[in-house]
Amino acid sequence: MADFNTKQIRNLALLGHSGCGKTSLAEAMLYVTKSIDRLGNTTQGNTTCDYDPEAKARGFSLAATPAYMTWKDTKINVIDTPGFLDFTGEVKQAVRVADAAVICVDGKSGVEVGTELAWDNACAAGIPRAFFVNKCDDDETKFGRVFRQLHATFGVSVCPVFIPVETGKDVTMIDLIDMKAFKYDQNGKRTEIAMRIGWEHTAAEYKDALNEALAGTSDELMEKFFEGESFTKEESVEALHNGIIEGTIVPVYCGSAIHLWGVVAMLDAIAGSFPRPTARKTEKDANGKPVAIDPEGDPALFVYKTIADPFVGKMTFFKVMTGVLRRDAALRNLRSGAMEKMARIYIMRGKEQTEVDELACGDLGMVAKLTATNTNDTLSASGDTAYAPVKYPTPYLCRALVPESAKDDSKISQSIARMLEEDLTLRFENNPETRQMLIYGIGDMHLAVIASRLKSRFGVNVRLEEPKIAYREMITKSCDVEGKHKKQNGGSGQYGHVKIRFMPGDEEGLTFVDATVGGSVPKNFIPAVEKGLQDAMQKGAVGFPLVRLKAELYDGSYHAVDSDELSFKTAANLAYKKCLELSAPVLLEPVGELSVTVPESLVGDVMGDLNKRRGSVMGMSPCEEKSGYTTVQATAPKSELSDYPISLRAMTQGRGWFDYTVTGYDVVPGNVAAKVIAVYNK
Repeated sequence: MADFNTKQIRNLALLGHSGCGKTSLAEAMLYVTKSIDRLGNTTQGNTTCDYDPEAKARGFSLAATPAYMTWKDTKINVIDTPGFLDFTGEVKQAVRVADAAVICVDGKSGVEVGTELAWDNACAAGIPRAFFVNKCDDDETKFGRVFRQLHATFGVSVCPVFIPVETGKDVTMIDLIDMKAFKYDQNGKRTEIAMRIGWEHTAAEYKDALNEALAGTSDELMEKFFEGESFTKEESVEALHNGIIEGTIVPVYCGSAIHLWGVVAMLDAIAGSFPRPTARKTEKDANGKPVAIDPEGDPALFVYKTIADPFVGKMTFFKVMTGVLRRDAALRNLRSGAMEKMARIYIMRGKEQTEVDELACGDLGMVAKLTATNTNDTLSASGDTAYAPVKYPTPYLCRALVPESAKDDSKISQSIARMLEEDLTLRFENNPETRQMLIYGIGDMHLAVIASRLKSRFGVNVRLEEPKIAYREMITKSCDVEGKHKKQNGGSGQYGHVKIRFMPGDEEGLTFVDATVGGSVPKNFIPAVEKGLQDAMQKGAVGFPLVRLKAELYDGSYHAVDSDELSFKTAANLAYKKCLELSAPVLLEPVGELSVTVPESLVGDVMGDLNKRRGSVMGMSPCEEKSGYTTVQATAPKSELSDYPISLRAMTQGRGWFDYTVTGYDVVPGNVAAKVIAVYNK
């Protein structure tokens, strides 16, 4: 039997703005629960969750990292997530398998962009939410101001549960459920002390807000609230539990992670009031339909994360969706059809692996070296129900990968394939037109981390450079030219002669028409003429491929002995070169449809920026996904959007997002074309 049953499991995602103390809170929870015997520090790079060398070097989290602990006979699986916006895919993974989210808030900075985005991610995942106001050891922390911000930003469901009445180095906090005061020392030890008159007044104000929220969970409590009766502790705890699960209550706790203040209260709340994995009763399948969560059914797993570890191998992280997973179980991958054996099952605490024999429904685990399983796969002992996948943002920031040496070049494809398995917010493309290897990511920091990991994990050294744009050329005038190739050098000679009318075509490539009569060009040489033109079109007047060309072969001549296919290919090439001189070729650039969604107040800034990027605004409409946001529809050239993911983030402080699809090619304005040509020639 599994050490913990489904009722004893709590899965929690730690979310919030970068630097708000998520990793420190996870570390404090692990230390208080005696899961670790030494309290790590993010500045020293020795925390449990930030074990990756890149995370240590950069000083912030880069991945969603699970860490388990036990508290009051409850197993708590905490998933520490990055706050940096480049790693939003990791946040999506965490909220997909978490059953609740704790959003950390910097007590000094208050509500930040990352706080709002964390709320949006938790809401999109349909999981309950709670706030932890961190850094109450800072003299500039004002809990009242932060609480008012939370209440104003996220609504009346936000209510206080654990509040500070004194902050700074000498802190006292009050549990509003018990109406007890606790004093903390610098080592995190708390001592219950008597309530003071000033504290009672402050606590009473917050208690009224809490009771009003609790009263909304049942008619009985509402009646008692209006009659001025007090709630018992049991009634308050049950109402808080029900309100969190239903989403009608978003509790606010506080403390200092680095001093362990408020961590015990947070752990008590998680164990006593946060939902178990079966609280939602159903999961969604790949079609969005509800599927019952059955702890007694056949085992089924959902893979939410994959890590390409150079030492352990492929590490597959999963959540047990139904049934009990036992060691050596054989499960079928519903995507690939392959049978996978769970030879060894592990639970994770940072990089520490603990082998177990069983995992109950709702628990999180890891299995190594599965051959045919990737992120978003469902493994099942029976049935064909595939669970809803993690929805990742589309990567648009593109950089060219340039290997430093031939040795790196030979290893890069295999290494990138491993990284793509791990990170589904990456996209790789080998562009045949520009002859570049292109990597797409969420932001510049994201791609910089990928380059560093290629070196540290696989020994591949690469540079990131600006990608080339796949320009093309097109003629704009019709012309009538001839090409004659004649060569005599003693033996058999070469002779080919063609007369061709060139004009802009309707098709993307070459439209070739044979209009010869009387055998002026023998039929067996006509394919050579067409092939000669197709080869020549690989380079236009500047050097980019020529497109949309129509060629009508209407006359020519041949020699009975000296003519051959090569001669007519050469003649066609000569005619093509004359065409480029006479038909006024122009440069074409890829253009596409751009959809930008931003807060209404920032629409003007976005439109002004698009004008600078040679974009054309086609229309606007209210965003259906989020109120107060507007979607701007536009067309824009690809060359002007190379840094748009970074610029839009800066412009909107991370609140905006966009989609872009190349739909065709358009003529480059003359002044811009001159610059492109100058760079190309250089």
